[in-house]
Amino acid sequence: MTDHPFIGNAYCAVDGAGRLTLPPFVRSALSRRSGARLIFVGCHDSDPCLIGYDRSFARTLAFDCRRQRLRSELGAEGRWNTRLRRAFGFVELVELDMRGKVTLPPMMLRRARIDGGALVIGTGGAFEIWNPQRALDAGDPDLSELAAFHLDIRNAA
Repeated sequence: MTDHPFIGNAYCAVDGAGRLTLPPFVRSALSRRSGARLIFVGCHDSDPCLIGYDRSFARTLAFDCRRQRLRSELGAEGRWNTRLRRAFGFVELVELDMRGKVTLPPMMLRRARIDGGALVIGTGGAFEIWNPQRALDAGDPDLSELAAFHLDIRNAA
């Protein structure tokens, strides 16, 4: 997939305008991967969070979608189109400024219910941006533990 995966996690403040300073592990991976100042932010395929990635992952995502569609040609077309809309229609290109800040699009903030803070989690080829409370309640014990840890640190400060 890539020689420079997104590895790590961090809690990040999100201001009233939706600006988020990406954590060092994301900025470093982006710099090593392409150095591009533009990234994609969209709705996650199955979880109630956002996903961020660069152009190389967008190409990988398109290839994977084509391959999966070929495998499921006999499946229900409506479900396939729903998946494609989510993967490519609910995505916006955002600019990473020189300080590592991005402005999350209003529609994405609304979909993920992000307000005031976000949990950013590396997933290899991409990274997730979660509302910490939604991560806590997502039903994944490891994700819940990670969210609880960051919320405890934030509340203790």
